[in-house]
Amino acid sequence: MSRLVMKFGGTSVATVERIHNVARHVKREVDAGREVAVVVSAMAGKTNELVAWCKEAAPLCDQREYDAVVASGEQVTAGLLAMALQKAGVSARSWLGWQAPIYTNSTHGAARIESIDGSGIIEGFSRGEVAVIAGFQGVHRETGRITTLGRGGSDTSAVAIAAAIKAKRCDIYTDVDGVYTTDPRVVPKARRMDKIAFEEMLEMASLGAKVLQVRSVEVAMVHGVQTYVRSSFDDPENPGQGTLICNEEDIVEAQVVTGIAFSRDEAQITLRGVADKPGVAAAVFMPLAEAGINVDMIVQVVSEEGMTDMTFTVGTADYERAFAIIEKVKDAIGFASITGEKDVAKISAIGIGMRSHAGVAAEAFRALSQKGVNIRAITTSEIKFSVLIDEAYTELAVRTLHSLYGLDAA
Repeated sequence: MSRLVMKFGGTSVATVERIHNVARHVKREVDAGREVAVVVSAMAGKTNELVAWCKEAAPLCDQREYDAVVASGEQVTAGLLAMALQKAGVSARSWLGWQAPIYTNSTHGAARIESIDGSGIIEGFSRGEVAVIAGFQGVHRETGRITTLGRGGSDTSAVAIAAAIKAKRCDIYTDVDGVYTTDPRVVPKARRMDKIAFEEMLEMASLGAKVLQVRSVEVAMVHGVQTYVRSSFDDPENPGQGTLICNEEDIVEAQVVTGIAFSRDEAQITLRGVADKPGVAAAVFMPLAEAGINVDMIVQVVSEEGMTDMTFTVGTADYERAFAIIEKVKDAIGFASITGEKDVAKISAIGIGMRSHAGVAAEAFRALSQKGVNIRAITTSEIKFSVLIDEAYTELAVRTLHSLYGLDAA
């Protein structure tokens, strides 16, 4: 008997009516003879409401109590879905993160899963019972305190549980019917992909695609958990195929470029007149790392003898903090001036086929220049390249590259 994990996001369980629809999806798999564990998010909007209550109660609240509050949203959904399944004639029980248990580290609000004891869930399968598990949460073994995994953590919960109970597959149900070559709202001709490699999905998720949380893709890739992205709004009796995220060798013929991702959540900082000597880069980036600020694109150019200019990007939310930190360590770095801009965007092309094809990025640079799009910075890796451009040209650049690589639907 095959074992399956099904995960349903906030929009899929936003109302009791939608929860009954989810129950129909689960019943379909149970009737097909599968052992099923279901991971659920909080009902749409509930986590935001709980976070707002925490801030209202105490703007600088205890993170342990914050986790205790915000984890309650998933508890409500798990109980309601278990009731809906029982009403539909399916044996089910709800599980909270600490009951499974899902053990995490002690970083409240952004905990990482360390281990999962799936024996209780598996024992329930022997009784014909569906496990309905509250996503996004776990427990710190030493303190016994509830922890949460951060935004999108239910995806990570689902994939990790699938690995722990040795499920054949993990189906992530959301409000879209799969992974597209780019955002269909920007490019109406974007196509749903039947398959995408773990590495490609990891790059797309980290570079702006919002379909899956990055950490969930990392866990799936490390443990080899085949993952489907499907729509919960499909007819439960006749669901669509969705997109399979799998190993590279499971894809018969890889395209050169699989998809175009973009992020408007970018800010650029430039240091001019930096001394070109050992240790300067560490002096710039160590204080940012210590402050928990993630630096992405880095470009260093020699401006004059013995001096260099350095440009890098951070998330828009970290821009002011990063700017202030760099100014504070000016004497240690020794730069002449610092400037920054928020009106920038990062456009990325991803594809495992790039490994065996030359000139892929060069074609993009020429196509963008013909459209009058100026490139501020470039980074590349084995299966992707990214360009930093003015934010006003985001949609033009995405459409241009999507057409250039033949990704438009026929």
